[in-house]
Amino acid sequence: MFSTRAFIKKNKVGNYLKNIREHYIRDDIFCGLESCKSCEVLDTSLTGGFNNKNNLFKFNHYIILDTNIILDQIDILEEDVFGNVIILHTVLKEVKHRSLPVYKRLMSIIENPTRHFYIFTNDHHKDTYINQEKGELINDFNDRCIRKACTWYMKHMPNEKFVLITDDRGNRNTARNEKIKTCTITDYVKNLENSKHLQDKLARKDFHTVVDSDDFYPPHLPTVDIIQGIKDGSLHQGTFRASTSNFLEASVNVDEFEEPVIVQGRAGLNRAVDGDFVAIKILSKDEWISPSDIILEDESVTEGVDEVLEKEKVLKKTQKKANAQPTGMVVGIVRRKWRQYCGILQPSNMDGLFHLFVPADRKIPKVRIETRQAEFLRTQKIIVAIDTWPRHSRYPTGHFVRALGKIGDQATENEVVLLEHDVPHSKFSEEVLSFLPKLPWTIKEGDIAARVDLRGLDICSVDPPGCTDIDDALHCREIEDDKLEVGVHIADVSHFIRPGNALDIEASNRATTVYLVNNRIDMVPVLLSSNLCSLRGGEERFAFSCVWIMDKEANILETRFHKSIIKSKKAMTYEEAQMVIDDKHQVHSIAQSLRNLNSLAKILKRGRLDKGALVLASPEVKILMDSETHDPISVEAKKLFETNSMVEEFMLLANISVAQKILKEFPECALLRRHPTPPPNNFDPLVKAGNHLGFAIKIDSGKNLAASLDEAIREDNPFLNTMLRILATRCMMQAVYFSSGMYQKDEYFHYGLAVPLYTHFTSPIRRYADIIVHRLLAVAIGADCTYPDLLDKHKSTDLCKNLNYRNRMAQYAGRASVAFNTHLFFRGKLQDEEGYVLFVKKNALQILIPKYGLECTLYISEEGKTSPFTYDEDHQTQTAGDIVLHAFDPVIVRLTLDSKNIQHEKFILQLVKPHIEGFSIAPLTEMETKHKLTEIESGKKNKKQKKS
Repeated sequence: MFSTRAFIKKNKVGNYLKNIREHYIRDDIFCGLESCKSCEVLDTSLTGGFNNKNNLFKFNHYIILDTNIILDQIDILEEDVFGNVIILHTVLKEVKHRSLPVYKRLMSIIENPTRHFYIFTNDHHKDTYINQEKGELINDFNDRCIRKACTWYMKHMPNEKFVLITDDRGNRNTARNEKIKTCTITDYVKNLENSKHLQDKLARKDFHTVVDSDDFYPPHLPTVDIIQGIKDGSLHQGTFRASTSNFLEASVNVDEFEEPVIVQGRAGLNRAVDGDFVAIKILSKDEWISPSDIILEDESVTEGVDEVLEKEKVLKKTQKKANAQPTGMVVGIVRRKWRQYCGILQPSNMDGLFHLFVPADRKIPKVRIETRQAEFLRTQKIIVAIDTWPRHSRYPTGHFVRALGKIGDQATENEVVLLEHDVPHSKFSEEVLSFLPKLPWTIKEGDIAARVDLRGLDICSVDPPGCTDIDDALHCREIEDDKLEVGVHIADVSHFIRPGNALDIEASNRATTVYLVNNRIDMVPVLLSSNLCSLRGGEERFAFSCVWIMDKEANILETRFHKSIIKSKKAMTYEEAQMVIDDKHQVHSIAQSLRNLNSLAKILKRGRLDKGALVLASPEVKILMDSETHDPISVEAKKLFETNSMVEEFMLLANISVAQKILKEFPECALLRRHPTPPPNNFDPLVKAGNHLGFAIKIDSGKNLAASLDEAIREDNPFLNTMLRILATRCMMQAVYFSSGMYQKDEYFHYGLAVPLYTHFTSPIRRYADIIVHRLLAVAIGADCTYPDLLDKHKSTDLCKNLNYRNRMAQYAGRASVAFNTHLFFRGKLQDEEGYVLFVKKNALQILIPKYGLECTLYISEEGKTSPFTYDEDHQTQTAGDIVLHAFDPVIVRLTLDSKNIQHEKFILQLVKPHIEGFSIAPLTEMETKHKLTEIESGKKNKKQKKS
């Protein structure tokens, strides 16, 4: 059966066209109830064995939900107190249209048979399908569809009871008139047995209980005015990025301006949250300012507004007109980017149920929530979701989602890091695992025949200590005519992960392996990552090989690619490989291979640098863990060997060679990686710092920048050059994946590497981008067949967006894990350390402590207190008497960890040297240091004894 609707439209030439739409309806759709005698009974999750008990309705019943209940209250619907729930197909489609994340969460509930949720296809059932009336709003039509389904169920199964849950007052009133039993979600939850903790999870859109001010923020413009303003150019839109060092400042990236637009103060920020897509009004040019050079932390836990008003006054006093950037104010929210946030609970100064939640992410404002279990939750790391932000309230309002675990527990903190950075980390599903090879796995003769057999070559891998996911291995051997054959052999992960299956979909979503301190979140199951794909020493493995014929000056004479089978002779660490190279007594084939590789790598690197490749730096550290307590026992800067650079050079060369091949074969859909040239203003901090030090940092080209950095050396400050390179790193744009068909060729350039073409091929165990590149290369050399999505540049672009996002989040998660464990290491410690001034601010110095890779704030002035320092904005200096502090000056600071704020522990710095009367403190004596170390060691012993 089908329903037809005809539409008459007049076309451009004046003719009338009849457009007929057909909608198929059926009379054999199962209602989902086991007890039904009139439908053909099929599989259903609805069961007579589950009772919905509620004091509001004294009978067992089935629940029908409207769309907004699912969108707003998915957190509470995930509680197992809800069962025998009928999800109408009309509602399901609307949820999917309006929020894909909520749709996925809903589907995971529906697919769980223990939850007893059932999808009823009401829009194709002959008795529940209805036409949309002319002029009827879509919301009204959907409500009518829902009520129609409710009344049909009541007639279809008169012995069963059905309850419609909706928060729409008009829909409820109409439903009651139609004799449908209905209530709000709040009333339904409040009348559940033992519902106190459930009430905390209710999302509330109408918080008017707590008021900070009648007009704390300006009103947002109506949507119609925002759309018109953007259309006529009076308003602009962009992504809101909150400052990490000043809670009263943010920036908005707007396409029409080269520089980000600055927004400051309550009125300027106007309830935008980091990540929101906002509408802004640009102020007149005489109101433009430059970014603030003071650090303002929102440390208040009270509900009063006095502190924020005082800090706003401080901000206004320090506004600068020099080097002003476009400045504006948020006038509306185009699209919220709210998510669930991790953090801790702190009580407000209000009595009763209202409390403040402090997010782990400093860029997110505190959130006011209502809870009946505050005493317990204050001991826990918890998750909270934002519901709304009324303009009369200093803080947004939200609701409690769930507790993660005890504050300070290492497993809990790891979970927070993963959740805060949106890292998929659940166990691999049974469906995903079903696509893994069955054990015992053996290489079949047919697989060998299709590959080049390289098992006889002296291939070895060189990786960090403890590496189990070995992606790459190398070989180098002399051949005739004084030539060298050099091979990069990469794990053939694409052999095991086939396009479109559940394993492939999961890997594409995860996109990358995430490395935390003492933990790793794999992109693919461990059977592949640490076993069948890992190029372990002494084991036969499938590989994808890139092989060059070179002369001894590293000139490439020939390049070939092939699928291969290899047997690595040895898996070494960087340090072990370096020892083999340096030990002249070792003359075996692996040693000769490594020495040749090292010699070629030095030539390759010199050639890259001559072309303008940058050598940048970042303060990376390695954390050593106690094997019993799993506490950090040492934090030290990572050591680099020549072999680090050796491996890097050949991985870069392989990536470049593969990029050339796949672009030649697939000019419209090759997956490549680009690094955009930074706009000149990005380099302002670097250029200013160089000028103050007497160095001219040239930024007109990457080659000139590299040369300028090489020349910026001072014998009296050996770390200065490294700090300049750290600063240069922060001036860079993010390198990103892209599909070749979406950009012009001159945009393919990789600025940092100074190469016109680049991709990722060498790490398919831990990067999904490399798997796609492997597939493209395999098709290009005839080693595998293609599939539609691989050659679709638009789908490739969507994939790249996810790859770029996941890659960025993985980096942030890794840094957050290092920061947490560094804090653990420093708890209870008191020590003096060498550091360097990295930035000079109006009220503080940013100090870099290279030994621990730490960047901390040394406050030198506070509001209301006399400071011995005078700030020179033009020269970026702080002067106290005869002492002048510039960027990159060496200092000695006292380093302690302030743990009073459990959520945001921070390092407290005090100046030891240079000595400034009335400000600096005396160095620690040897006796004080020994006494402190004894206390720490005693505490560690006690902890171990408790564990045992």
